[in-house]
Amino acid sequence: MRRKSKVIQYGKTAMVAGASEGIGAAFAFALAKEGMDLILIARRQEKLSEVAEKIENQFGVKTICIQCDLADANALEIIENSITETEVDFMVYNAAVSPIGPFTNLTQENLDLTTGVNIQTPLRLIHHFGGKMVARGKGAVVVVSSLAGFQGSGFISLYGATKAFGRILAEGLWYEWRDRGVDVIACCAGATATPNYINSNPAKSSLFAPRVQSPEEVANECLRKLGKVPSFISGRGNRIASFLMHRILPRRFAVMIMGENTRKIYQM
Repeated sequence: MRRKSKVIQYGKTAMVAGASEGIGAAFAFALAKEGMDLILIARRQEKLSEVAEKIENQFGVKTICIQCDLADANALEIIENSITETEVDFMVYNAAVSPIGPFTNLTQENLDLTTGVNIQTPLRLIHHFGGKMVARGKGAVVVVSSLAGFQGSGFISLYGATKAFGRILAEGLWYEWRDRGVDVIACCAGATATPNYINSNPAKSSLFAPRVQSPEEVANECLRKLGKVPSFISGRGNRIASFLMHRILPRRFAVMIMGENTRKIYQM
């Protein structure tokens, strides 16, 4: 007998923003495995189409691919026009921009791109599609955040700040919407073997650094936690490291450790 899907209780269609690779693609495969049709959004059409084709062939679900730059101020309108009357029952916002280096080296374009993708567009999408879920009394929203958002993180200061925004927003909405039939969760990932992470050519910061997780591990753990907690840290090693940094060490030490780790990883 086939087990009853947990996520299908929210509806039949999931939207994944930032779905062409990494954690976003892992969520897309995991949700398709549970029988959900998908709306897949990313900037690169070719990569997006490859993911959609694999999912359709493997799971037999329907997919809609939307090529959209999530830094675009009109991203919500582009998405709405592409899906017409299709209802979004489950939303994952995974897309992110992470400029690495001294804050003063960032250009205005870096600032606008990062805040557009990491704050403005998810805010609009969650308000719009999450609001419709609340009106229907059913749905789920996943915001992919990061351990970098738990304290100031030197050399990724802007990225960390935007990830803190996403986590705090998700936790607040978890409380507001939990009695309205909509589950919200912030998925706080540590180092994850996504193409972007691998291409940044990181060095290992120390022998005691938590193991780098796979995107599939992060997505699957998140789906297990959904509906139970407002946010969580993926991976046992990451949870132990976070406990030590935020419950045992003074705040200034946690900030210094993150800055030094980033400096070592990217050899700055």
